[in-house]
Amino acid sequence: MPLALRAFHPLAPLRRRVHQWMLARLPLTDTLELSQRNVYILPTGAGWMLAFTLLLLLVASINFQLNLGYLLTFLLAGSAVAGMHVCHSQLRGLTLHLVTPEPQFAGQSAPLQVQLSHTRRTPRHAIALAVHGSGHWAWADVPAQGSTSVQIGFAPPRRGLHRVPTLTAQTLYPLGSFRVWTVWRPAAQVLIYPAPEPHAPPLPPGEPRSGGTGRAAAQGMADFEGVRGYRRGDPLKLVVWKKAAQALASGSGSLLSRDAQQPQRHELWLDHRHTGLADPEARISRLTAWVLQADRLGLDYGLRLPGQEIAQAGGPAQRRRCLEALALC
Repeated sequence: MPLALRAFHPLAPLRRRVHQWMLARLPLTDTLELSQRNVYILPTGAGWMLAFTLLLLLVASINFQLNLGYLLTFLLAGSAVAGMHVCHSQLRGLTLHLVTPEPQFAGQSAPLQVQLSHTRRTPRHAIALAVHGSGHWAWADVPAQGSTSVQIGFAPPRRGLHRVPTLTAQTLYPLGSFRVWTVWRPAAQVLIYPAPEPHAPPLPPGEPRSGGTGRAAAQGMADFEGVRGYRRGDPLKLVVWKKAAQALASGSGSLLSRDAQQPQRHELWLDHRHTGLADPEARISRLTAWVLQADRLGLDYGLRLPGQEIAQAGGPAQRRRCLEALALC
């Protein structure tokens, strides 16, 4: 049935409520062992067609008393029954384990890594996993007494802390006449950082340190760290490329490097009031871009949000703290 007609089916609301009720009864777990209790099997469209064909062959064989017809009918029926047993055994005995997902930025796919393992001496073929209802399957084979990993794409709609969606594992192996599947509700959650503003303005001017002298200079790297003339052997990451572009444009050709030994003279505060934007989500997007820019430049910085302040620091831990605060504010 087409999706447009299915949405207006008179039983569609009842079907959705029953489906949600069944999913709510599933336990929340990051490790799922598959057994007869949580593995289901039904014929596919090809399986129903095969059953109809076998019925026609049986009727024709009885009507015309064809011994070879009986042989063909029961041979195909036996193959279908054997295929049903093999298909069910592909999932039965598997263990599914969800690796804790890493934080991602909004607008990007958050890959979910699932490990499939078992202890039996026969390999498992054509195991497919997907977000329940998405239809985008990731396929894998599991070696005998071994394990393998599968990555499932998941695109959260917005920033924040999201529960990992319900997952489905299925197989049609070997004949495609039966579908064996299971439904799994992981307990893990994934943190989605805000999407950074694509073309954010430069970092805001620095604030003088407490008890220090002098005033904040104009925007740019010189506000937070000293600069000096380029010396042979300086790492490229210390070159002030903005100043270098201006020097090359003027024809002077002089380069500047950041002086890592000179102490930072001003404090960099990423304040939501300094973004110059009225929309709250646009403010968060700009602050996210500033956090990434300050981290890329190796600066110490702090973050000020409504009702929350993160002290001055630097490095990956400070980047993670600020991005988490922006995602959850």
